Amino acid sequence: MAKFKRILLKLSGESLMGEQGYGIDVKRLNEDAAQIKVVQQMGVEIGIVIGGGNIFRGLTGAGKGFDRVKGDQMGMMATVINSLALSSALEAIGTPTKVLTAIRMEPVGEFYTKWKAIEAMKEGKVVIMAAGTGSPYFTTDTGSSLRGIEIEADVMLKGTRVDGIYTADPEKDPTATKFSDISYDEVISRGLKVMDITATAMCRENNLPIYVFNMDVVGNLKKVMAGEEIGTFVHP
Repeated sequence: MAKFKRILLKLSGESLMGEQGYGIDVKRLNEDAAQIKVVQQMGVEIGIVIGGGNIFRGLTGAGKGFDRVKGDQMGMMATVINSLALSSALEAIGTPTKVLTAIRMEPVGEFYTKWKAIEAMKEGKVVIMAAGTGSPYFTTDTGSSLRGIEIEADVMLKGTRVDGIYTADPEKDPTATKFSDISYDEVISRGLKVMDITATAMCRENNLPIYVFNMDVVGNLKKVMAGEEIGTFVHP
């Protein structure tokens, strides 16, 4: 039995780079697709939001002279590219998908609504929600919080490159210690870089728990769904 019935899985664009440093690593993409298929076969309803940092970051672009709104719109397009790639990888292994976009761009994907997403999940499709919130100045973390709340997910699973939340960046500070669980308020008060403050506050206000784990380790998504404590649980 899966621990959660309906999940919002947030994947970082950076993780799709694999060892390449830019773009989409097909090996990593296929590994993610295989992990998602296993969980979907457990009867879990799955909604997914993917970042676009492997292709373009709006905030980084703004720092290099791009207009912030246009930069964020470019970032939204990057998430669409990643979403189409994941959809293709899932369909190739027999897992049906539906791509929904926050900006109208038929026939690339259908325009997102909560009800389309829930209906598709109930039909057994993995729903990939692209283009963030459709508005500038919001990160894909905030987009994930919003979509998770809208589709009435039991939890937001944030797949990252580290195995949970630490007192400091474990890639920079070898003395950093890991939390097995932590409250939203403590995440915000400590300034921990789990997600941006807007995303964390939205989850807190709408009682959407967050589970942070390392998605890059094959098999970890299934372990989370089986109830193994391999990451950090963020809750009230």
